[in-house]
Amino acid sequence: MNDDRTPNAEARRLHEDIGRGKNWKRWGPYLSERQWATVREDYSADNSNWASFPYEHSLARAYRWGEDGLLGICDRECRLCFAPVLWNGNDPHLKERLFGLTNPEGNHSEDVKEVYFYLDDVPTHSYLKGLYKYPQRQFPYQKLRDENRRRGRGEPEYELTDTEAFDGNQYWDVFAEYAKASPDDLLIKLTVANRGPKPSRLHLLPSLWFRNTWSWGARYDEGKWAKPRLALLDGDLLADHETLGRFRLVADPPPAEWVFTENETNPQVFGEPANGGHYKDAFHRYVVEGDTAAVARDTGTKAAAVYTFEVPGGAEVAVRLRLSAEGKAKPDPLADFDQILADRHREADEFYASVIPTGASDEERRVSRQAYAGLLWSEQFYHYVVPDWVDGDSKHTNPPEVRDHRINRDWPHLFSRDVLSVPDKWEYPAFFAWDLAFHMVPMARIDPAFAKQQLLLLLREWYLHPSGQLPAFEYDLSNVNPPVHAWACWQVYRADGKRDVAFLERAFQKLLMNFTWWVNRKDPQGRGVFAGGFLGMDNLGVFDRSRPLPVGQELEQADGTAWMGFYCTQMLEIALELALHDRAYEDIASKFFEHFVRIADALNNLGGRGLWDEADGFYYDQLLLDGQSVPLKLRGMMGIIPLLAVHILDEQVIHENLPEFQKRAIWFRDNRKDLLKHVSALEVRGEEGRRHFLLALPTRERLTRVLSYLLDEHEFLSPFGVRSLSKAYEKNPYTFSAGGQTFAVRYVPGDMDTADFGGNSNWRGPVWMPVNFLLIESLRKYHRFYGDSFTVECPTGSGCRATLDEVADELGQRLASLFLSVDGRTRPCHGSFGRFADNPHWRDHVLFFEYFDGDTGRGLGASHQTGWTALVATLIEQCSRPTAQEQVS
Repeated sequence: MNDDRTPNAEARRLHEDIGRGKNWKRWGPYLSERQWATVREDYSADNSNWASFPYEHSLARAYRWGEDGLLGICDRECRLCFAPVLWNGNDPHLKERLFGLTNPEGNHSEDVKEVYFYLDDVPTHSYLKGLYKYPQRQFPYQKLRDENRRRGRGEPEYELTDTEAFDGNQYWDVFAEYAKASPDDLLIKLTVANRGPKPSRLHLLPSLWFRNTWSWGARYDEGKWAKPRLALLDGDLLADHETLGRFRLVADPPPAEWVFTENETNPQVFGEPANGGHYKDAFHRYVVEGDTAAVARDTGTKAAAVYTFEVPGGAEVAVRLRLSAEGKAKPDPLADFDQILADRHREADEFYASVIPTGASDEERRVSRQAYAGLLWSEQFYHYVVPDWVDGDSKHTNPPEVRDHRINRDWPHLFSRDVLSVPDKWEYPAFFAWDLAFHMVPMARIDPAFAKQQLLLLLREWYLHPSGQLPAFEYDLSNVNPPVHAWACWQVYRADGKRDVAFLERAFQKLLMNFTWWVNRKDPQGRGVFAGGFLGMDNLGVFDRSRPLPVGQELEQADGTAWMGFYCTQMLEIALELALHDRAYEDIASKFFEHFVRIADALNNLGGRGLWDEADGFYYDQLLLDGQSVPLKLRGMMGIIPLLAVHILDEQVIHENLPEFQKRAIWFRDNRKDLLKHVSALEVRGEEGRRHFLLALPTRERLTRVLSYLLDEHEFLSPFGVRSLSKAYEKNPYTFSAGGQTFAVRYVPGDMDTADFGGNSNWRGPVWMPVNFLLIESLRKYHRFYGDSFTVECPTGSGCRATLDEVADELGQRLASLFLSVDGRTRPCHGSFGRFADNPHWRDHVLFFEYFDGDTGRGLGASHQTGWTALVATLIEQCSRPTAQEQVS
C-alpha cells in the first residue's frame, strides 16, 4: 500500500516536515484576503490607510508588501500566487477579492460584506477546501455602502445577507479545493454550482501571478531578483522564478484561451495616461469591457485561463488544474487526479478522527473541524520591513512630511517576512500579539511545532523591541496588549506532553526581558500597581485609557495590576518547571513568587484597601484625583481579571526537588507577614508533607463575592458566557463626574452605539471568547485546590449549588452553544438568518466571529476570526472528555 494512504498519513507528513525531510508546508493558504487599505500599503502623510488605498484601487494598483485573492494559495514567501477569479456578467468588475467597508464607511467600523466559509484544512495544507457564495445578480456594492452610511450606530450593520443577493437561491456556490501529491505538486479543483432554478452563465478565470518584487528597488533581498515570467509551453502555463524555480500549470478542460498581463500599476489610477501597456486590471478590461488590447497573448507576470460556463439550474461544473514543479509533472498529469484528491480528503477525515474526542456529537465534531480549518486557513504571509516602509522605496522615497509622521517609526529593527497566524485575513490581515497567543492553544492540538514556532517568532530580536516590549499590532506596534504570551507558551508546552524543555527555556529567556519592560514602564511609582492602557479591552473603562485622561489625573487599573499578577503566576510556573531540569532556575522562581505577593498586596491592601471595595465586594479602577483615591465603581471585566491569577504549589514536589525555592518561600512566609495578611498567598490544604499552597489575588471570601456577580444573570452571566460589562447598567448607566465633566457608561450587548474610543471598541456588554476561556481555566484551578467542598450558587439566586469545576463546565457549554444548532434551529451566532437553519447549502457551515451579543449570542465584528474563537474546539474537547469512571470501564 502507498505510504500516503496509511492511517493518519497527515501525522506522518507533519513529522517529515518538522524533520525537514520534505517541505510539505511550502505551499498553503498564505494569500491574504485584503492587502488594500492595510498599514503596510499606506504611504499617506496622515496614516490614513483606509483612504489612501481604497478598494477600487485594488483592481489596478500593484501592491508593495503582499498580495490578496479569493480563497487562494501561494508559497510561503508569496512569490507565486493562485486564486479563482469570477464574473457573473452583471457586476461592474471582476470578483478577484473580497469586498468590504472601510472603517469610515461602516456604521460599526470596517466589515467584510461577503459570504464565505473555510470548510477544511490540515496542518500541512495537503488538503484544504473553501466555499464562496457569489450572487448571480449584480453585487450590491453601492447599496451596502449607502445603507451602512445611512444607518446610525444604534442600528445593526447592513450585511450582504440582508440584501436581495441570495433571494430565490440565485447564486453560485464556488468551491476551491486543494490537495498535494507531493510538496511541490498541487492539485486544484474549482467547482461551481448553480443553486438557482434557472440556467445561468459564469465566467471563471483561474489565475496565476507573481507578487511584484521588481518595481520597488528594495534594499533587502528582493532587489536582486530577476523579473519572473509566465509563458505558454505546449499548451500549458510555465512559471519561471529565480528563487522559487520553474512550475507548470495544467488545466482540464482546456480553457478557451490563456491571457497574460503584468502585475503592475495602471497609471490611470493616478490620472496619468496608460500608454498602451499591460497592467494589473487587464483581465477586467478584457472580460468586462471587451478591450482586447488590454491583454497579452504570450507572456507576462500574471496569467489566467478563461472559461465561460452556461450551467443549468441545480447543476454544477468543475475545472481541474495541477501546479507542479518542473520535473515532477507526469506524462498524463490528470490521470490520478481524482484518486489523489479523494485520498487526501479521506486522510483529513482520519487525522481529525484522531484529534476530536469520540464523545463529541456529530454537530460538535462539525463545529470543531471547521474551527480548526479556519485557524489553519488564517496562516498568512506577512511582510513588513519598518525602515523601508518609513523611508519609502529607493524609487519612490517618502518626503519628510510623510517620514516624520509615520506610526511605528520607533521600531526600526522590525523585519517581518514570515507566515503568521492572523486573526482574520480580511479584517485583521496582520499579526496581533495577544490574539496570536490564544490562537496557539487550539493550534497546539493539531500542530504543536507550528504553535511553538509562532510564539518564539514574536520573541525573536527582529520582532521584540530592544526595550523588551512585544509588538502589539500593525496599527500601532507600541500599543500595550495583556501579557498572555507566557501563558500561551506554558499551554503549548503542556499540550505537547512537557517534552520540549528547550522550547520553554528559549521562550522564558525572552519573556524575562518583556516582564522587566512591564515593571519598568507600567508601574510608574514602583508600588506594584500597573496601568497599561486599554490592555486590549478598548472602551471597557470610564475613560479612554490608552490616552492621557481628560481630567489630567492618574489611573490605577485593577485589570492592569491583575494582568501582572497573572503574568507572575505563569512565569513562576515556567521557572519551577525549568528548575526541575536545572537548579539555577530556583532563584528566578523565588523572584516571581515574591513579586506576585507584592502585587497581590498592592491590589488588595495599598493605602489600606487597595483596589478592592469591601462594601460592594468587587475590584474597581481608582482615579488619583486631588490627592485622593477615588474608586470608579463600574462593574466590568476589569474587576474579574483578578480571578485569573491563580497558582497551586505542590509541597511534595518542592520539598523533593527544589530545596532552595522552598527555603526562600518559608523565609518569606515567616518574615513578610505584612504582605501576606490580606491575600490568598500560601493558603494551605492537605496533610503535612503532601500539602498544596494557593497563590491567588482574591481571598476565598473575596472570590465568593466576585463570583456572585459573575454568575448573576442580571449582571455578567449571559446565556452564552460571561459578559464584559454588567447588564445592570442597561437601564441605569454608570456615571462619574470630575473636572467639570460627566462621563457615562451604559451596557450595550452588541456593537458599540457611539464613535468614542475610535469607533471600533465593543467591550461594554458583548461576550468575548479569550477572557472567558482564561476564566474557565482559572475556575478549574480553584477547584483543584478547594475541591468539592467549595460551592456557589449557579446561577446566583437560583438556589442551585455547584462546585467551581461544574461552574467551569457550565460556562464552557454556554460558550460552545453559540455555534451549535439544536433541533434544527439557527445557531445563535448566525442570528435570525433563516437559511442557516433550513437550507441544505447553508445549515452545516459555521462562521466564527470576533465577539458575541451578550443577550442573543449573535456573532459580531470580524466574521472569520477563527483565531481566538477557535478556542471553541478546545472547549468542546474539554466537555467531551470521558469521565474517570468511563475511562476505566
